[in-house]
Formats: sequence, structure tokens, C-alpha cells
Amino acid sequence: MAPSTNGVTIGQAAAFAGVTVKTVRHYHQHGLLDEPRRDSSGYRRYGSADLLRLVQVRTLAAAGVPLAEVGPLLDADAEQFAAALADVERRLTERIADLIARRDRLRQFADGDRLLLPGRAVAVLDRLAGLGFDPDYVAGQREAMVLARALAPEFFDVFLTQLEHRLDDPAFVDLTKRGWDARSWDPDDPRIDELACALADNLLADPERLTSVPAGFQPSPDAATRYGLINHHREDQRTWARLNALVEAKLRARGVPIPHQ
Repeated sequence: MAPSTNGVTIGQAAAFAGVTVKTVRHYHQHGLLDEPRRDSSGYRRYGSADLLRLVQVRTLAAAGVPLAEVGPLLDADAEQFAAALADVERRLTERIADLIARRDRLRQFADGDRLLLPGRAVAVLDRLAGLGFDPDYVAGQREAMVLARALAPEFFDVFLTQLEHRLDDPAFVDLTKRGWDARSWDPDDPRIDELACALADNLLADPERLTSVPAGFQPSPDAATRYGLINHHREDQRTWARLNALVEAKLRARGVPIPHQ
């Protein structure tokens, strides 16, 4: 149907401007486009001035200008208009840089651990896998590292140093693997206590590493809670929980400052 000489309907105006009727009404609600008067048939008719304003609003909005700024921008003089556009361009450039950074971080998901952990920690995880640790054990250590980095960042490098050193010890590697395999044992199996003693003795062979703390460190009031969330992560298996509790108790008895839960 050809448009009336007195103007066009909202549907026609939207089609001419390349937007939807909903968008035109949205512009009306934001005061960016005056609603034309109704004709004798009760329809609003959009004239050439309305269409010009609609195209201007659509163009600025599509260019990234926030709707709240479109009205003042269209009503500004040439100098103000240029300055406002420069400011919008600056903010768009910053947003683009932020989006590119987010995209790059998302791409790191393809490399898994590197999104949440530094390269040094990833190398330790790779080493665990290379030493033949069970994939579920490695996954648990990965999660514990993420928690440790978030909840106790001041201790994270100390923790990595200790783990790197211990992985050089074949006895520690063997005892840790045995501890993981012990999950299938009965919680009251006497071998649990024997294994706990062996693990504690192995750790106590180098007490300085066990008690090392960052310079100037002051424990927080919730240090015990943070420690528990990290060290007892995935501890939903009774035998594994008992083994850890026995090792901690033996270390405390020898003066290692392990928080009580």
C-alpha cells in the first residue's frame, strides 16, 4: 500500500528506517522521538521530519552511542557534537579492548588449567600426571590449587615450592600413591595408621619446609576455615578423611602449626 501524502504509519516508518516497530516505540519511551498526532482514522502518521529524526537516532544507537546520550547529542551544536562523538569513540575503543581480552581468556579454556593457574602450577600438575598419579588425584590437586590461590594467595608459592621438592622424593611419591589407593580400604584397617606414620615421618624429614611462612605473614581470624576448605577438599570418603586426620595429628604432635578444624 502506498504511503499517504500526510505521512506513513509506524510500521512503514520502521521499515523505511530499517528497525522494528518495537524499536520505534522504545525510542518514543526514551523521549528520543516525538509521537506524531493521530489522523482522522486514529493512526499516527510519521512525516519526513519524524523519519529524519528516526534515522538519526537509529544511526547513533547502531554506532554504539548509549540511548541516554543520543538526545543531547542530536540537540548539540557542531563543536559539542564532535566532542561527544570523540568521547563515545574512546569508550568504544576501551570496550573493544576489554572484549578482546575476554575473548583471549576464553580461548585459554582450550588449554584448561592455564585459565585459573599460573604456568608453574600447571607444570606441577603435568609432572604429577607424568609420575603416574591417578587422573582423579591430579584433578583433586588441580582444584585444591585453584582454592589455595584464591583463599591463601600469600602461601601459594610456598605450597608449590614444597610440592615441587617432595615430587623429587620417590618415597613421598610412592607413599602418596599408596594413600590414594587406600581409599578402597576399610576406615578401621590397621594399615591406615601405619601409612599415616610413614607419611608423617616422610614430611618431618624436612621440617623447615613444613613450617616455612612468608615474611611478615599474620594469620587471619578465619585461617583454620580457609585451611580446611583447601586441605580437606574432596574429603568425602571416610578412609581418606581418617588418613589425613591421622597425618595432621602426628604433625601437630611434632610441633607443626596445622590449624584445628
